[in-house]
Amino acid sequence: MLGAIIGDIVGSRWEFDPTNDYNFELLSKENSFTDDTICTIAVADALLHNRDFGESIHDWCNRYPHPKGGYGGRFVEWIFSDNPTPYNSYGNGAAMRVSPVAHWYEDEFQVLDAAAATAIPTHNHDEGVKGAQTVALAIFKAMEFNRYHYQEAALHIDEIIKECVDFSGYDIDMPKSSVLNKFDETCQGTVPVALKIISMSTCFEDAIRLSVSLGADADTLGAIVGSIAESIWGIPLSIRSDIRDYLPEELEIVLMQFHSARPRSFKPLIDTTYAGDDFSDVSWDVLCDLDGKDACDALKMDAQNEKALKRQLMVKRAKAREEW
Repeated sequence: MLGAIIGDIVGSRWEFDPTNDYNFELLSKENSFTDDTICTIAVADALLHNRDFGESIHDWCNRYPHPKGGYGGRFVEWIFSDNPTPYNSYGNGAAMRVSPVAHWYEDEFQVLDAAAATAIPTHNHDEGVKGAQTVALAIFKAMEFNRYHYQEAALHIDEIIKECVDFSGYDIDMPKSSVLNKFDETCQGTVPVALKIISMSTCFEDAIRLSVSLGADADTLGAIVGSIAESIWGIPLSIRSDIRDYLPEELEIVLMQFHSARPRSFKPLIDTTYAGDDFSDVSWDVLCDLDGKDACDALKMDAQNEKALKRQLMVKRAKAREEW
């Protein structure tokens, strides 16, 4: 959930002024939250207080009627309607706001049902519903891997992506030229690209930079990619800290309440880029003292083997990016 908000804020500066520079300034005074953050918070608030998703989204968007970048034309009409009804949209807004449900439920079918429910108040087209469900499924599957073993999801990205492709029928083998600098507001044009980016990424920040520097719908693609990347790698503490400066107090309160209700969803992962040793020499000395030399050697060998596998996967992803 926080990953979606970070992706939104980082991408907000480039929504209507696209960049292909991977090394762009991550955060500046020109960045702000957009409708993606507001709607994500609304979904989280609905879960916290057992509210109807549509009612909560309608409420929160009316609290912030003029966010950076504004709202889409049909969605604006829905927001300011006294009797809002679905309008058969298949826009990517259904996918950018869905992340909280994947953190809330512990059963896959509940996640998929709730993901559909977050989309239907506005995006009740089959493609809108499917886009929301696919993103929620990716997050949920990654969290399942990480729940029982530290950073396990990063070793199974290909499996996670395959499950999402099998579920959705999306083709993620599109050539880069077909999506580079192309502003596509649809779920079917955005979610497959997000999955492709995740399949080539090596850490949270790398995924965000890839999504924004594609020159597409930067804030929404960033939000979708960020929501999945968070569940795989976690969020570096420095980014987690810096992003708070961009949020109004009442949005921050919802984040804190959600954190309190679902603390496992905010687990910080330290070694996000798999660089360096998993433990310092001092840590290994402590293990030797506590557990004996044999136990220490075995643990160290296991860590080295896993690190080698992680580096192999990073090389594979780097090669895929060069060939894309």
